Amino acid sequence: MKLRVLAVGTRMPGWVAEGVEEYRKRMPRECSLLIEEIPPGPRGKNADVARAITQEGDRMLARLDADLQIVALDVQGRPWSTPELATRLDGWKLDGRDVALLIGGPDGLDPRCLARADARWSLSRLTLPHPLVRVVLAEQLYRAWTLSIGHPYHR
Repeated sequence: MKLRVLAVGTRMPGWVAEGVEEYRKRMPRECSLLIEEIPPGPRGKNADVARAITQEGDRMLARLDADLQIVALDVQGRPWSTPELATRLDGWKLDGRDVALLIGGPDGLDPRCLARADARWSLSRLTLPHPLVRVVLAEQLYRAWTLSIGHPYHR
């Protein structure tokens, strides 16, 4: 199974790449973690934010195969504890499909991406910077995997 993180935003700071890579390389081959960056829509002084979100949605949806299990990271989603995430990870592995985890841009995910999602997950009720979300997500996926195999990292 592949865990594909589709995240709006490019040119992340070095600490983001280093943090994500640390957890990505710890994941086993049978549960690999891939990060795919989606170019953001244009934003600026007089930018049309709705159009930017739509463009981001177009780019994201173009990368989603029909047979993927899709999880949208959304502030309005349901919070999952680490044990709940580990249970979901086990279920995803049994399902046999790859999983796409969607991270929107500064204004959130396109409504079409939310509608396409099989689940909506809220990492926190706090507003987190998008670069930090990538690192937290990678760490939590690794932690859930260690919990599911009985590895002591979770303690």
